[in-house]
Amino acid sequence: QVQLVESGGGLVQAGGSLRLSCAASGRTFGRYAMGWFRQAPGKGLGFVASISYDGGRTYYADSVKGRFTISRDNAKNTVTLQMNSLKAEDTAVYYCAGEATPFGWGNTGDTRNYDYWGQGTQVTVSS
Repeated sequence: QVQLVESGGGLVQAGGSLRLSCAASGRTFGRYAMGWFRQAPGKGLGFVASISYDGGRTYYADSVKGRFTISRDNAKNTVTLQMNSLKAEDTAVYYCAGEATPFGWGNTGDTRNYDYWGQGTQVTVSS
């Protein structure tokens, strides 16, 4: 059974940094693109960043470009989201997700392409 477990959320002041990690198990991690999504209070689930199965391609929402960096370590079955220059509007529950189809680029940002999801981790940025 595939499991994704996020960690690293918390409370931080605006301008600060946080590093989210997602540990995967249950399938060959290195074959699947991975993504991070977030859901702010009262809003729908939105795309944040994604990375291809081999780590060679990364994609970002316009709102986080230049501030967030997604990376992966296929030897350790982990994907990481480094978040810098955090803003109050980054406050949300952040979810790690794995694409359904192997060897994908993860370039769509479409939640329908992801079939495995973590439980989420809360990120709160105080202004």
